[in-house]
Amino acid sequence: MIFWKLFYTFCKIGAFNFGGGYAMIALIQDEVVEKQAWMTAQEFTDIVAMSQMTPGPIGINVATYAGYTAVVNAGYDPWMGVMGAFLSSFSVILIPFVLMLLLAHYLLKHKNNKNLNNIFSSLRITVLGLIAAAALQLATPANFGSWSQSPLQLCLSLAIFLIVFLLSLKKKFSPVLLILLSGAVGLVVYGT
Repeated sequence: MIFWKLFYTFCKIGAFNFGGGYAMIALIQDEVVEKQAWMTAQEFTDIVAMSQMTPGPIGINVATYAGYTAVVNAGYDPWMGVMGAFLSSFSVILIPFVLMLLLAHYLLKHKNNKNLNNIFSSLRITVLGLIAAAALQLATPANFGSWSQSPLQLCLSLAIFLIVFLLSLKKKFSPVLLILLSGAVGLVVYGT
């Protein structure tokens, strides 16, 4: 049954995710698109876009939309999709919540421990790799265009990406302003 698979899959994602929602995107995509085939890569890209626009943590938003989409794509009624959305959201936070309750006392008691600080330093590098993997997985022809089908779209997408990256890194522009400006450029260029 799809609900059991959703529960197991998102518990597994929640248990092995470090670094927050953006690091979680690659894990979710691997499970729901590649392994389970609950949705297409384009549907997942749309889910990530919607999750970025809605309030709340992006990882939970992606889990919510992915749970809904998986259930509806499996042929269930949209009201059952709401159950899938709830189950996915609950599952992705269940194990981290329980682990943090169990570990909070230990972490506070040993916060100045050199070995513990070394472990967290290595986890930061891992998180950076997971976020980079998520960005690379979203750099698909559906999002950026391809050289063979639309070289202009590919070049424009790469230019927007580089400009936004540099403005956010060097000039510390507001992410909201950069998103709005990128959307306006897309609207002007593509007209849709």
